[in-house]
Amino acid sequence: MARDPRYDPLFEPLAIGPVTAPNRFYQVPHCSGMGYQRPQMLAAMRGVKAEGGWGVVCTEYCSIHASSDETPYPSASLRDDDDVHNLRLMTEAVHAQGALAGVELWYGGHTSANLYSREISLDVASLPNQATLGIPGQSQAMAGTDIREFRDYHRDAARRALAADFDIVYVYGNHYYLLHNFLNPYFNQREDEYGGVAENRVRLLREVIEDVAEIVAGRCAVAVRYSIPTRFDKDPRGLIECFRHIAELPDLWDITVDDYNQEMGSSRFTAEAENQATVARLKRLTSKPVVAVGRFTSPDTMLSQINSGTQDFIGAARPSIADPFLPAKIDQGRLEDIRECIGCNVCYAHNSLGVPIRCTQNPGMGEEWRRGWHPETIETRHADESVLVVGSGPAGLEAARALGQRGYRVILAEAREELGGRINLESRLPGLAQYARVRDWRLGQLRRMANVDIYPHNRIDADTVFELESQHVVIATGARWRSDGVGGWNNSPFIGWEQDEVIGVEQILNGYLPEGRVVIYDDDHYYLGTAIALLLAANGNPVTLVSPAESIARWSHFTEEHLPTMKALIEAGVELLGARGLAGFERGVVQLECVFSGNESQLAADRLIPISARVADDALWLALDRRRDEFEQRGLLSLQRIGDCRAPGIVAAAVYAGHKAARELGREKDEFKRDRVIV
Repeated sequence: MARDPRYDPLFEPLAIGPVTAPNRFYQVPHCSGMGYQRPQMLAAMRGVKAEGGWGVVCTEYCSIHASSDETPYPSASLRDDDDVHNLRLMTEAVHAQGALAGVELWYGGHTSANLYSREISLDVASLPNQATLGIPGQSQAMAGTDIREFRDYHRDAARRALAADFDIVYVYGNHYYLLHNFLNPYFNQREDEYGGVAENRVRLLREVIEDVAEIVAGRCAVAVRYSIPTRFDKDPRGLIECFRHIAELPDLWDITVDDYNQEMGSSRFTAEAENQATVARLKRLTSKPVVAVGRFTSPDTMLSQINSGTQDFIGAARPSIADPFLPAKIDQGRLEDIRECIGCNVCYAHNSLGVPIRCTQNPGMGEEWRRGWHPETIETRHADESVLVVGSGPAGLEAARALGQRGYRVILAEAREELGGRINLESRLPGLAQYARVRDWRLGQLRRMANVDIYPHNRIDADTVFELESQHVVIATGARWRSDGVGGWNNSPFIGWEQDEVIGVEQILNGYLPEGRVVIYDDDHYYLGTAIALLLAANGNPVTLVSPAESIARWSHFTEEHLPTMKALIEAGVELLGARGLAGFERGVVQLECVFSGNESQLAADRLIPISARVADDALWLALDRRRDEFEQRGLLSLQRIGDCRAPGIVAAAVYAGHKAARELGREKDEFKRDRVIV
């Protein structure tokens, strides 16, 4: 298929100082959870993106000194010759596909706890440490000698960037790291030549840009990542005024907004291209190319950014993770094959946990080197055999899709009329509509496969499995929510759980809206409890959300959703109560227990919705497992259960389970390679 000529502007080359990008698709620096600890994984992952058509592919931030250490988060590093060697793996992989490679020089300041290096962080002032896993301590206020050394850190790192064969070198001026703090009068209250008026506050950033430009002159472009206010007309920190002083200095501006919860906003709270009007206004202040992110998934939205002059490059982090081949698919006229980001931020969550990123939509993310998985290609079938997949939730859909791609004859059976499993129900909750992309993309792929037959509204039992005579059987029948409160806090049912006023999660997900005052007990700690709370609050119910954790929806801290979630709940009038376990429910009264002291308390409620653990729907699996002898006697070759049917988890885990099962069918399991230093 040929590219629609409407999209030609997305494929026009553009000069960035002394180098030229082959197109307008630009993978901005983004975290990977790989960094200096896993250089082969990092290189393979970035190389696949270049193969997929991204014209510029950047690292995550690279620490340039031991006093900028974010352990246990494995950022990239550019501090010595070994780092040069490791990062050259990435530049070689990117250059092999004809793309430019960019590196982001990073110094964290008061955001670095230096838990590994035990060095003292420098910053504009002696500021309390703000690292996620920080310590009670402060940064060192920079004196003149410190500023000179800081500039030397960047000069040395720029030389190493040249040695590693990078094409674009970033100066990092945002996200509340050191250089951004000099710009910000909230932190910068210095009385020397680096404080006070905007011209002085921007002085250090200017000097570092000039230093790096002097080192890389004629060989690399210099880019600057810079934050601006989400509202252009309100700039109490003078960021736009500072920008005016250096607007023509670098070769490229990478523009973000100064609210990370909005820049990295999940689809629950931030729409595609939500910040682009602000970006467009700043672009008018410079003649240099501008790149900005907007969680772009629509080719038409991307095109509008270029044609309107809003920005010169389509910046992407999450969309390039969900589909590394997004540019190639636009180029080849395969828009229906684009695997769109759902904005769940599961990628970011795992970096926040100090491990390689993963993706709900792209189960191969992070497995390019470790397991040899490619996001677009897959080993063909090992034999002319058929596979029965029972269940069409995220695990079953992905298993059937990947098996179909391998060339097996596939039967996909679903007990319900509608395919999609839990996705059908959860995507109807407030803010979760884009989760439906998990279902829709896979159904779109399956319906174009002549070797896949789909049978909705067909409940399969063990006898039917034998009658179908598929050589391989994959059980993906999902899980259901408990209504008795058994979960992480308490392994026993609460008193009174059998009452009619106790409403199961499944009832809410299927459209039931109770009357009166509702207490939601959330021992799941992710998005479901808060989404149901917002649903009922919008319905007019007085709602109290209770959790045994100190922090409501605590896992959403990792996905960068916690702050906007709390804001939405408070604005909706939902009462929040943490550190309380559910002990009982009787006659309209919820009995609670303080998780610290054991003290009891009560809440009035007309209805109680407990959200705790789930139970695997594994009856079919157990029935078949008991008849394994018969299974083998009939010549059937393999039987496995996957996804929530095996171990309930998040949607990303179910998709991964389905993909892994399909990859490994009929062959030895993929070797799990460890990317590590061997002494």
